[in-house]
Amino acid sequence: MAKVRLQKILADAGIASRRKCEEIILEGDVRVNREVVDQLPAFADPETDRITYMGRKIRSETKVYFLLNKPKGVLCTSSDPLNRKKAIDFVPVKQRVFCVGRLDKQTTGAIIITNDSELANRLTHPRYELPKTYEILVKGQLDGESIEKLKKGIWLSEGKTKRSIIKVLHRGPNETLLEMTIFQGKNRQVRRMLARLDFKVKRLKRTKIGNISLKGVGIGNFKQLTGKQITYLRKATKLEERKEQK
Repeated sequence: MAKVRLQKILADAGIASRRKCEEIILEGDVRVNREVVDQLPAFADPETDRITYMGRKIRSETKVYFLLNKPKGVLCTSSDPLNRKKAIDFVPVKQRVFCVGRLDKQTTGAIIITNDSELANRLTHPRYELPKTYEILVKGQLDGESIEKLKKGIWLSEGKTKRSIIKVLHRGPNETLLEMTIFQGKNRQVRRMLARLDFKVKRLKRTKIGNISLKGVGIGNFKQLTGKQITYLRKATKLEERKEQK
């Protein structure tokens, strides 16, 4: 196996996030073949080199992949000083897992949870980001003009959003139910797009990430991703292609 960045090896072993692992290396707590490594960049072969942290040999963790139906009020973070409920708390596994991207506290629905930092980095990179589908209950009646503006893109502080796909599921006298697919992941993007048109979101749920659906997964429950779904994610982010080239 080719040598890879030492911080990635540590992160993949569940020591900490990749950024935190860089700090750990600089503090001199990591040895490769009994030699202290305290400078970056640093590389090692996880299959042939002996890598230790605080005297403990590093072993790569088995990769795990889950889809959680996040409840309202739950945080997509790895730690919280106020000890509030986190999405990762719903997936009881021994591996150190984390959320891929984020849903804000009030938004429910699909979030991928894994310990595969390489795939997670690709899935959140603007170059590879998968389409995400939401079900949105909006206060008021959304007219055709507003829907066309959403489809074409809305100007936000960091630029114009990409084109989106909109489907009206129900239009009542006081509220509108939409299905919306976006192709980027700006912070609180859906809420901000509708706010620019003076519409308030009453309920927001992410129903799909790419072609991976929440169907059959109750609120607060999770399912393990299938091999086919993992391959789909890897191909969508060019990881499978890179693996084949090696």
